[in-house]
Amino acid sequence: MLKNIIYIFGSVIVFFTGMILYGMLLNINDIPLNEVLKEKGISKIENPIIVIDRKKYLLHLYDDELLIKSYKASCGKNQSVIKVSKNDNVTPIGEYKICEKKISSKYYKELKINYPNINDAAEALKRNYINKDEYDAINLSYKKNECAPEETNLGANISVHGIGEYDIIFRNLPFTFNWTNGSIAVSNKSIDELYNVVKIGTPVKILYK
Repeated sequence: MLKNIIYIFGSVIVFFTGMILYGMLLNINDIPLNEVLKEKGISKIENPIIVIDRKKYLLHLYDDELLIKSYKASCGKNQSVIKVSKNDNVTPIGEYKICEKKISSKYYKELKINYPNINDAAEALKRNYINKDEYDAINLSYKKNECAPEETNLGANISVHGIGEYDIIFRNLPFTFNWTNGSIAVSNKSIDELYNVVKIGTPVKILYK
């Protein structure tokens, strides 16, 4: 019995280690952003735009209409298309902006988006997910180009962030899976690159198609 347990445990360790090593080999082909810019003859990204494809687990970085680089990305663990509350673990779909950049003790670095926007709030009010006071609070923050208040039923804690202390495991997996509370997670190396070029007000489009 003990021998079988040791054999199974050892097999799991070998399998998991093999996956990580395979993922590391795949990541060798990743070209740093500064080298990508040199190849494209660009010295600086002037007008960054982020496009997130939920279905393909990808975050695309553009300079205006020019695709610069794509990154593996994980989204909310709930695969529903429409986000209706702060606790549903769904990544919202729509057009947003970066409203805050901050260092995170949990996720390394974060680029917070201004979810919910005015369209999210209007739809939520129509469906009675939020009340008029919550709608007015979201509307006011949107007009001021600020991050939305977190106290409403829709919540507001959605960002593009790193992985944090478990980065070496997640970034080297040879596959991508959704595990977040609705935010978009990329590797620590990826968030470093994005953090350096993204500005407050940078457009963020989240798609599901």
